[in-house]
Amino acid sequence: MSSNNSNIPDFCQGIQHFGEKWPDFDKHAAQAVIAEGHSAIDNSADDSSVYQTLLAADALRYLTLQVTGSKGSGHPGGYASSAEAHAALMMLGHTNVVTEVGHHAPGFYSSMFLDCSLEDMGIHTMDDMMQRFRERDGLLGHLSGAIPGLLAPAGPLGQGQHFAMAGAYLHRDKLFPVTIGDGGMGEPYVLNSMMHFHTAYPEVTNFLPCLIWNGYSQEHHSMVSLHDNAQMIDYWTGHGFDEVILIDAKDFDDSDQQGAYVDSSYFSLTQRLAFTKAVLQGIDAAAQSAMGGKLTAFIIKQLKGTGVHTVGAKSHNLYPADTLDQPHIIDGLKRRALPAEAWQLVRDNLRRAGGGPAARTVVTEGELECAPLPELMMKEFAKGENAVPSTAMGELVGQVGKSDARYVVTNADGNEASAMKNINDVLKIRHPTQDALYNQEPNGQVYEPLNEDACAGFAAGLALFGSRSIWLSYESFAINGWPIMQTVAQAMAELRRKTPSTVCMFTAGALEQGRNGWTHQRPEIENYFAAMMRNGNSYPLFPCDANSIQVAYEYATASYNKSMVIIASKSPLPVYMTLEESRQAMEQGAATIYESASGSKGTVVFAVTGDMIFLPVFEARDKLESEGYKVRIVAVVNPRRLYRPTDIAWDTVSQPDGQFMDDDQFNALFDGDALLAVSGGPSAALEPVLIRTRAPRRDTFCWKRGETTASPAEIMAFNGITADAMMSCVEGFFASKKVA
Repeated sequence: MSSNNSNIPDFCQGIQHFGEKWPDFDKHAAQAVIAEGHSAIDNSADDSSVYQTLLAADALRYLTLQVTGSKGSGHPGGYASSAEAHAALMMLGHTNVVTEVGHHAPGFYSSMFLDCSLEDMGIHTMDDMMQRFRERDGLLGHLSGAIPGLLAPAGPLGQGQHFAMAGAYLHRDKLFPVTIGDGGMGEPYVLNSMMHFHTAYPEVTNFLPCLIWNGYSQEHHSMVSLHDNAQMIDYWTGHGFDEVILIDAKDFDDSDQQGAYVDSSYFSLTQRLAFTKAVLQGIDAAAQSAMGGKLTAFIIKQLKGTGVHTVGAKSHNLYPADTLDQPHIIDGLKRRALPAEAWQLVRDNLRRAGGGPAARTVVTEGELECAPLPELMMKEFAKGENAVPSTAMGELVGQVGKSDARYVVTNADGNEASAMKNINDVLKIRHPTQDALYNQEPNGQVYEPLNEDACAGFAAGLALFGSRSIWLSYESFAINGWPIMQTVAQAMAELRRKTPSTVCMFTAGALEQGRNGWTHQRPEIENYFAAMMRNGNSYPLFPCDANSIQVAYEYATASYNKSMVIIASKSPLPVYMTLEESRQAMEQGAATIYESASGSKGTVVFAVTGDMIFLPVFEARDKLESEGYKVRIVAVVNPRRLYRPTDIAWDTVSQPDGQFMDDDQFNALFDGDALLAVSGGPSAALEPVLIRTRAPRRDTFCWKRGETTASPAEIMAFNGITADAMMSCVEGFFASKKVA
């Protein structure tokens, strides 16, 4: 029923329904069980603590349904089945909570509202929260680490556990629970990634996966809905978990519900409290087990939609007709409505839990102190000599790792295969089997799960949480892990704090993988990186040689809140620039590495991204010069700097970088009678050149598709990237008098 109670707290302005006091309310809810100055309940078996945990769970359910109903949009059902578990974690003081489930966002926002964290956004009342929900500069539809008190983003399934493991790795004295939905259990790498992490870091057990097993996914039954409890426990123990604590609401049902999954909100209050007590004690035991050195999982099993407007997959999402004036939404809210006195009690508990509002206390609300970067001892290769770019960079990776004990290198296919064995020599592969021949040691800093998602996830999580890392991969396989890097790049763009950039280096590009065929020739991912440049904090870097890759690594590693991707080869290639020239090129975006002294027929400019791709370009230079053309070859090493400021959302991101090449510099590099944009990958990275150039005629030479070949030259020829083709193109321009 509605209430006009003058004792309603100010923050409840906007709450539409209040209920009657529960039985024994005055006995068990006379005062908050987390006292001022305390950070958690004292005893998970205490009846008053159980009672107030259930009040918190219902408060979270109520807010979740009302805030989603305010917009007829959002996802209440999945979170509703997790409410007792989330409330228990908070009441026990474990507030460094991440989630795999972006659809649980309204519940997490409700928890941050109750603990006062959202006040940092100017959200003080329920009216404020409803107004800002799913709106720009408000509470976006899926979680973001930019929301005060929330540690990490959540959107694509299968990502949350990486953030929990990164947090656990960096903060061994804190528990990092991660809620996982059984709808996401169809993603096989969720448990796989935790199993590999535990094998590599057996001492790091202070993360706690909490499975919200409610029987449904987004629009249908979950793929594990037919498992019985023993099968589910076996599933987790089969992935290396020493302790699996499962609390099944069915065991407490006194409402005669049918099926394996039940809605605990229909139990009698006595049985609701008994279920809540089991959850609270189960979470407590799981937390102690995880903090005590056992790999532990907690599972809460109850029906999706518990306590809201409907159940099953139908509870997952609200639609425009599901508004606060609709009877089924009103009925759902009234069922969960709390007495006015309960709201202040719940707020007092949750704002004290964990030592204060999460916006003040969780680990990501401050900058993690990093070891100072060493002065990198670079090797200057002479112009004209051949050197392996990836090997040159590997030396620097080893130096950073030796100076920063937390630094982690991740790689699935192996550093040695990418001519970076020097990293393994210095930092060692983290492996339980010690073997000097393979550089394996239990305490190594090179993390090598054979899963690009696990590599990308751990590296991205470490960077987001404030520590340095690098993900090394074959360019052809990077797409398997890139989505979490994109997620974190966006999160970094929003953060209110500095954090080291994500750094990646992708080797064995298409041109080097002829014998392996098209399975190893997928440079199309460079289009992905190129599209992200416009975000404002994403930088694909194309060092042209072994000197410039060292500068690229230095540039990337010293940056903050950005996504840095280095593309380079593992083959011996000519050196074109000194270290100092490379630094200037990286800062400006591009540099001329060759220019003819003269030419009577006109000037041909090559704008090039890559390193091996310069071989046919210089061959074309020889042909063109012999025919009387002047040639300028420009290495485009940092194309993001070549855009115009208005092309990039640079001023919308954290740690903004507004440096762009001005028109005079740009024209000095790229003005000519004809311009050829050349890439060993796709052409998108050269877009800033193509949209700004004043050259009257231009063309592109770039990747088309893969094939099995005996040499890089043959795969380039298959794609039409040859000196003869470039020569023919230029001659066509001039012969048809398209160029004055």
